[in-house]
Amino acid sequence: MSDFTHMDEKGHVRMVDVTEKAPTDRVAVVQAKISMTPDTFLKIINNETRKGNVLETARIAGIMAAKKTPDLIPMCHPINMGHVQVDFFPDEEHYAIGITASVRIFDRTGVEMEAMTAVSVAALTIYDMCKSHDRAMVISDICLKKKSGGKSGVFIRPPDE
Repeated sequence: MSDFTHMDEKGHVRMVDVTEKAPTDRVAVVQAKISMTPDTFLKIINNETRKGNVLETARIAGIMAAKKTPDLIPMCHPINMGHVQVDFFPDEEHYAIGITASVRIFDRTGVEMEAMTAVSVAALTIYDMCKSHDRAMVISDICLKKKSGGKSGVFIRPPDE
């Protein structure tokens, strides 16, 4: 069990000690997708929903969520993020909205979980704001696209995954 960094040799859960690690510039980019009916897609894109500007509200929610990650994920370190960006990519062909979060920090620990939390909450916010119109929306494809910094170096997901 010691292969897992959040467990000690006895299998007890622990927070990883990053005290001795050198700070590096770290970036994580995560994506997600929310699919919906054509009508819901058009209402969002044309800013015609009853609850206001869905994408700008989701952008703010994603940024706020990234900052709250250690309150939600028990073993995440509280960190002072240098930058959080949440972007949306409407896919008219599939009536879906791609969501990307990029988080950057100069510190001793990574920011993958903050970026994962940002896209997840952004997608949940879109769902929440449109659920009265379309309860069949599907949130999917949450995955790490790229990370850099730290001991493990660079990770880039191959384009076909």
